[in-house]
Amino acid sequence: MAKKYIAYVSTYTRSNDKGIRIYDVDINNGRLVEREEIAIKNSSYLTISHNQKYIYSITDFGVEAFRITEDLGLEMINMASINGMRGCYISTDYTDRYMFVAGYHDGKITVLSLNEDGSIGTITDEVFHQGMGSISERTSRPHVRCVKMTRDNKYLCATDSGIDHVKIYKFDQNTGTLKLIDALRSEQESGPKYIKFTKDGKFAYVIHEMNNSIVAYSYKDNSGKPEFEKIQKISTLNDYHSADSAACAMKFSKDGKFIFCSNAGDNSVGVFEINHDNGELKKRFVLPISGDYPKDIAVFPDNKHLISLNHQSGTMTFFNVDLEKNIIVMNGPEMKVKEGNTITLLEFE
Repeated sequence: MAKKYIAYVSTYTRSNDKGIRIYDVDINNGRLVEREEIAIKNSSYLTISHNQKYIYSITDFGVEAFRITEDLGLEMINMASINGMRGCYISTDYTDRYMFVAGYHDGKITVLSLNEDGSIGTITDEVFHQGMGSISERTSRPHVRCVKMTRDNKYLCATDSGIDHVKIYKFDQNTGTLKLIDALRSEQESGPKYIKFTKDGKFAYVIHEMNNSIVAYSYKDNSGKPEFEKIQKISTLNDYHSADSAACAMKFSKDGKFIFCSNAGDNSVGVFEINHDNGELKKRFVLPISGDYPKDIAVFPDNKHLISLNHQSGTMTFFNVDLEKNIIVMNGPEMKVKEGNTITLLEFE
């Protein structure tokens, strides 16, 4: 039986209060058909739990939990405060027992417990980053952009584009608390944005917004001490590119063979092949996405289709991908969606 897909898209809500849109995906014709809008204020980021039963979203008021219903709609479970300014990123640990929220505006990490029914529990820890970077307009204070657990579920990695660090915290599964034990120091003015790990947990990749690069690291846990070793730095752009560009999204293909990324300003998407022996990346191509500010992308499990969510132009563009010829071809006209922030696909039969 052919696989089917549904897309959940988070948006800002300046014009209405419907911050999550649900789309049926017509993969053959390259179309997304809107089926429902969900009431939530300024959903700046959303994620699906690892057990694929729940969706968690940032909102103006903190974080909200939704149950994915039998028809793949969303049913609100509850809302919780993060005791701070609106977050920009949300993730769960690999047991779905804890939630982590990154605070761009206040430089804060918030940890909350999760209950068996998917509801959000209480705050178990709060950590404020400290320090300054080298550009006063952008780095007058910390900006936590991403919080992601290592695959062994031992350490929380927090990218901070304000101080150009990735801070590494030991995570206590019993108490839900963090202890700072290390940091990866990115280049000054590089703006580390997201960190992601390969499925086997051996390699980590950090995309840097300001200098348009991906830096690869090897990772291992050495008797309770995380060890990261830098392997490679590679540009997310072509040699010819827009002078004003910022790296945006970074996604793994489902088979783990490729990294897809997007670049605002340059308005392009890049594909990199992962060497799983040494962690190095090989650039396949960087090509335009026919939209302005591709804030997020969605890669289909077959590696043959791609959606770009273009925040500034208020569009989604659907592409057929050919990794043998290293090309993407736009499939049909652009689709309208105002101020899109993230797009997440759920596969079902």
